[in-house]
Amino acid sequence: MEEDLALVRAVPDSFPEALVRGPRPHIDLDEARAQHGRYVRTLVDAGYAVDVIATDENHPDCPFVEDVAVVLEHVAVVTRPGAASRRGEAEPVAASLAAHRTLRRIEPPGTLDGGDVLTIGDQCFVGRSARSNADGIRQFARFAAEDGRATTPVDVSGVLHLKSAVSCLDDQTLLVGPGTVPETMFAGFTIIPKVESEIHLASTLRMRNGRLLMTANAPGTAERVASRGVGVDLIDMSEFQAVDGGLTCLSILLSN
Repeated sequence: MEEDLALVRAVPDSFPEALVRGPRPHIDLDEARAQHGRYVRTLVDAGYAVDVIATDENHPDCPFVEDVAVVLEHVAVVTRPGAASRRGEAEPVAASLAAHRTLRRIEPPGTLDGGDVLTIGDQCFVGRSARSNADGIRQFARFAAEDGRATTPVDVSGVLHLKSAVSCLDDQTLLVGPGTVPETMFAGFTIIPKVESEIHLASTLRMRNGRLLMTANAPGTAERVASRGVGVDLIDMSEFQAVDGGLTCLSILLSN
């Protein structure tokens, strides 16, 4: 079977200055790099070919590659992040994606973070968050329609992005943080609620080998997911979680 591709971006020395919604945490840079290395090795073990994009010291958030592009089957949408300081992160990622997809771009005044886009089958759910505005969602919906996908805006509360609130375990099952989204927007899906105390900790990444990668500091939620027969692998990504990052944030996965 041909390898799928994962785009990742190395951790810069400036990473401790990454944006954070709350008080500035202490970041152990060496540990962050060790965790990122384990994350990349997990992707390789799952069958991905990994393309490591050069880091950028001027952009502390650059390891969070998911936010600057959304990859669909035929097109890749280069986003315009809601945080102005992050907009310079997009071009190196776009250059890598250009070899694999036709590029589309979100233009001003639209803003869109990739972390707000959850794609399930032919549906795209897009978070109305502090980082993604109505114009950005409207532009994205037009591009998604080129790819044969419908777009549904979803209000997000109490978390940074839609994918901070909702993650896809399979095409029928979602992991949802209670109170973060109107669950009626996901009618027809089976919903597994995160443990209340782990809403900001439980993060997942669905991989091509059928396994589910999950953050190690959400054991109660991991137990709920595993009890449904899902194969779960745990990983410590606490240094990235400290600056509001999750498992999907750190890679862009492309199917061949």
